[in-house]
Formats: sequence, structure tokens, C-alpha cells
Amino acid sequence: MAQSMRISESNPNCPNAAAVPLHALELLELASLIARRDISPVTATDLTLDRIGTCDGQLASFVHVAAAAARADAAAAEREILAGSYRGPLHGIPIAVKDMFAVAGLATGAGMTIHAGREAVEDSTVVARLKAAGAIVIGTLQMTEGAYSDHHPAITPPKNPWAHDHWPGISSSGPAVAVAAGLSFGTIGSDTGGSIRWPSAANGLTGLKPSWGRVSRHGVFPLAPTLDHVGPIARSAADAAVLLAAIAGADPADPTCRHAPVPAPPPEPPRSLAGMRLGVDPAWNTAGVDPMVQQVLGDALAVFGSLGADVVDIAFPDVDEAVADWSPLCAVEAAVAHAEFYPSRARDYGPVLSGVVEAGLQVLGTALHAIRLRRRAFAGRVAALHGAVDLILTPVHPFPPLSLATIRSLGEQPALIAALQRYTCPFNMTGQPTLTLPGGFSADGLPLAFQLVGPDLGEAALIAAGMAFQAATDWHRRRPSPTMPPDRSRRQ
Repeated sequence: MAQSMRISESNPNCPNAAAVPLHALELLELASLIARRDISPVTATDLTLDRIGTCDGQLASFVHVAAAAARADAAAAEREILAGSYRGPLHGIPIAVKDMFAVAGLATGAGMTIHAGREAVEDSTVVARLKAAGAIVIGTLQMTEGAYSDHHPAITPPKNPWAHDHWPGISSSGPAVAVAAGLSFGTIGSDTGGSIRWPSAANGLTGLKPSWGRVSRHGVFPLAPTLDHVGPIARSAADAAVLLAAIAGADPADPTCRHAPVPAPPPEPPRSLAGMRLGVDPAWNTAGVDPMVQQVLGDALAVFGSLGADVVDIAFPDVDEAVADWSPLCAVEAAVAHAEFYPSRARDYGPVLSGVVEAGLQVLGTALHAIRLRRRAFAGRVAALHGAVDLILTPVHPFPPLSLATIRSLGEQPALIAALQRYTCPFNMTGQPTLTLPGGFSADGLPLAFQLVGPDLGEAALIAAGMAFQAATDWHRRRPSPTMPPDRSRRQ
């Protein structure tokens, strides 16, 4: 089958009928073609592996490409589908996962050289569930060291496919780059302080950070277990909903995993959001926020208003204390997670992760207890807001698209780090779900985004709102140049 096809044939909601290459399709668009037998899983997998071979030398998003296993699994999926045993929308879809999810037969490095040769003997629950849904797991994707804020010095960081001299986001850098560049039709990442949301925003993608405990962490390398959230990064809210439905749900291997019904993916976007109450804190959403980001928020509010949502002014609780408390709490939990190898192999750690673990070892028990009490109180204050509103709209961060040069300077500017965390870390402290959505582009063509926040276990409302927004806009349909731009000098 030819590599190009008309998206409109697989998705009548597509705004035009231009021929679009396979790698530019959304997950559900490819799923529709596979279900109708217009393209085979073998062809989809071969073309995806070819694109990885062509593009990833520039992008550095993959750690391992499991080509032989992927081709074998694709052939098996094709046989099943031809025999009438179609498993659903992930059947035959090529998907890679962040290199902290154990994939049997592959080393799970978690961005650390210390683990580079440790081959997993069994799949993580997330990977096992993807495979059970019929997905073709094509490899693992690069990430920052231990899922913290910097890549190990020995590892080449992934490149943002929109502009190589701009930040791809952390820690799920490789996952977002791979999806944006069409090297994977969706992915699973993790988020401890912003690691699904920042990369999704930087790469023009949709990122769903589910409620804490919604998705099993069995077989997932931890950073800070009470802050770690596992969730999908995809091209659309509908794609993210399908991925969440596949991986979420109670797991006997993870006693912290929640026993709660998993929301089924809606078959169509809601035609109206009438009755939905969307909370906005005008002061919080504008203080120190770049005008470009404020414009994205205003435009998003206009779209939601046109869909029938009621915009409600709220006063969001002060987040400064919660953001400040996030760092020592994360550090303590990281120190516990790394106890097997730190300090015994401290020389193999990069300076940033080493510094975090060292900081965690210095936190006093009394200080940690006080942090936990403040965390509970903050979560209670935020939860109380949802008596008046269903969802809350915020920035992902207050900046325009960030250059690598700006990001490198953050270590010397603590106030900028706190600003970057202002709209993300609070919702790791509370554990509530969030959805990052593309909301526009800068003057020089780089993605901009916003965030919706729901109540605990409120993913269904987030997905419905996201799908309605994306049915009314086309920001999520934009793709980076297929030629993968070289470094360009840009402002910010």
C-alpha cells in the first residue's frame, strides 16, 4: 500500500482532503485504516521503522528499536485481524514507551548509564496491557536521568522536531519528540512535576496526566512514588483516551493502584459543553505570564464559551508553599528509590540527579512530616474548588517557547525554576488529573499550550472537554516540518 493516503477517508471530520503521509496520522486515524483493512499492521510497522531509521539520527529520541520483535508482532496482529479477531483501536498500532517502563528482552535504563545493560525479564503492567490490546511495541524512548531534570552527560538529549535549538521538555523528552515527529503513534510517559505536560506543550501534543494511582507503576522505574503519575502523550485527546483505557485500572502487582472504573473513550466529541463549569483565576493566570501565553488562554476560553461552557472566576489557593515543598519531598523519595546504587555508585550519576539524591539524604524527619501535613492541607483547599467548578484552566508554564540557552540558564535563576513549576508541581502534590492541549503557535511557528485540571478521578470530563475543543480547532493537527529543521537562532 502507498505510504500516502487521504485522511478524510478515515476521518470525515478532517478539515481537508489533502493527501497526508502515514506518519502524520493520529492514532485513531491509523486504527480506522487497519480496522477496515486498508493498511496492514505489517505495512504500518515497516513504514514506521523506516521513518525511525531516516529521522532519528537527527532527533535522538530512541534508546532501543525492537525491530525484529515489532515485525513479528505486526505479522501476528495481521493474522489475527484477517481471521476476524480484531482487538480494538490499538491492534496493530506501532507504539514506543519511555525508557523507564520494563519491556521484556530490552534493557530499561531510565536515562541512567548505570542501568544501560540491565535487561528486563518481564513487561511492566503498562507494557503488558498495551500488548494485550494489540499494540506493537517498537522500542523505548530517551529521557532525563532518573526522570529528573537533566540528561546524563553521556547521553545525547533528544531534539525538538519543531526547532532543534528549542527545549523538547523533560523528563519525557524522547516520548514527545517521537510522537511529534511521527516515529510512534502515541506513547506512555511519566509525570512527577511536569514531565508529561512540559514535553507535550513543547512539541504540540496532547498530554494526559491521570489521577495518582489511576495507572499501575509496577515495572516502572520510580523517581518519587507519591508524586509519580503514569499517562499517555498523543496527538489528540481522543488518542489519549484510547491509550488511557488500555493501561488504567487496578493491578494486584501495585497495591497503590486505584480500584475505580476506567472511563471508556467517547465515540465522538461532545457537540456541546453546556452545563460544564470552567474555573479561571484571572490573577493567577496573568501574574508573570507572557502575553503570548495569556492570548492562548483567552482564545481557549472563547472556544469553550462558544461550546456552551460556563466560565467561572475562582481564587486559586496560593501555590508558593506547595511548589517549594515539592523539591525536598521529591528529593527524599528519590533518595529512597536510589538507595541500592547511591552512594555506592555515586560516580556513575550525573551531577543533577546526584545533587537531588544528596539533598534528599539531608532532609530531617520532622521537616518531612511538616511537608506532608502541608501537602494534605493544600490538596484539601484545591479539592474544595471543585464544588463550584468542574474543570480549571491554567497555563502549562508562564513562558513563550523556551530555547535551550534559556533552559540552561535556569540553574542560575531559582525564581525561573519556581515559575516553570508554578502550574505543574501543585497538581502532583494534589494527585489530580490534568490535560495539556495545543492552543496556538508563536510568531515564529513554535507550539503553545494550556492545561485543564480536573478533580480526583475526573479524567472523563477532561477528555470530553479536550475532544470538544479539538473538534472546534485544528492546533493539534499541525505537524513539524518533515525535513526536521536544523538549529536556528530564535528569541527567548
